[in-house]
Amino acid sequence: MKTRVTELLGIQIPIIQGGLANLAYSELAVAVSKAGGLGQITATSLSSAEDLRREIRKTKSATERPFGVNLAISQHKSIDAMVEVVIEEQVAAVSLTAGNPEPILKRLADTSIKRLVLVSSVRQAQKAEALGADAVMAVGQEGGGHIGRVDTGTFVLIPRVVESVRIPVIASGGIADGRGFLAALALGADGIEMGTRFIATQECIAHHAYKEAIVQGGEEDTVIIKRSLNMPGRVLPSLWVEKILEEERKGTTQEDIYPLISGERNRKAIIEGRLNEGYAWAGQSMGLIHNVPTVAELFEEMLSTAGFALKRIEKMNFPV
Repeated sequence: MKTRVTELLGIQIPIIQGGLANLAYSELAVAVSKAGGLGQITATSLSSAEDLRREIRKTKSATERPFGVNLAISQHKSIDAMVEVVIEEQVAAVSLTAGNPEPILKRLADTSIKRLVLVSSVRQAQKAEALGADAVMAVGQEGGGHIGRVDTGTFVLIPRVVESVRIPVIASGGIADGRGFLAALALGADGIEMGTRFIATQECIAHHAYKEAIVQGGEEDTVIIKRSLNMPGRVLPSLWVEKILEEERKGTTQEDIYPLISGERNRKAIIEGRLNEGYAWAGQSMGLIHNVPTVAELFEEMLSTAGFALKRIEKMNFPV
């Protein structure tokens, strides 16, 4: 396939694996990149910059294909050292999520590293372009994990962003199969990003209970936490999530609610499989997820489904 995203990133298929905190390490990144997409390593789930360096080198030793590093920007934790490791190791791309991307975009400006910024509105996309982003990943409210404060769905957000910026747009949120892939391209995107779909793959280190919950769940089986903190995120329902929501309803401050939404509580659910003792990110696309294939099998399935859907449309004889 050839799109502006494949040409920008040097990949074969314009499918990008999401950052997936606490899950996206070398094993998954290698599998995605080998399948023709862009795998990513989650940096800020690691304890140090040197841990990131080790993950990058481990990935390099397993594939010569491009891969990226996801940097989740935080007001409470400096990631400057990790940015320097990314530059020193000359990774192909960096994706920036949460926070203000401007300082990191400036630091990467004189490198060959491609800069992707996650956005959830036209205004954010335009700002990212003005700051020098090479592409934006526009996520609709259907997505898992942190979503935008404005509840704009993917079907509306993507064409609005496409018509508002000149740089390539990568569609995210609610995409889990070849039909969504094809639809995103029809809306003007040059590629897609998926998170929830990659959790339910064999190479992902997520606990089998988490994967099974995604496979068994439907599109209505998610809830949004952290709205009261202006950091909304979509998760699987659980007893622990109900506890978070109850504290939010009571107006608990961020400082007091933080122990409930810590990374430790996330890992307890997604790594240890104790779903009712923590929280696990998941998007509405899990209603479309029915198996746990290898990444290579997933790509093959998606391309086949997209091709079948395209042939179906071609038979409709649209006037051109």
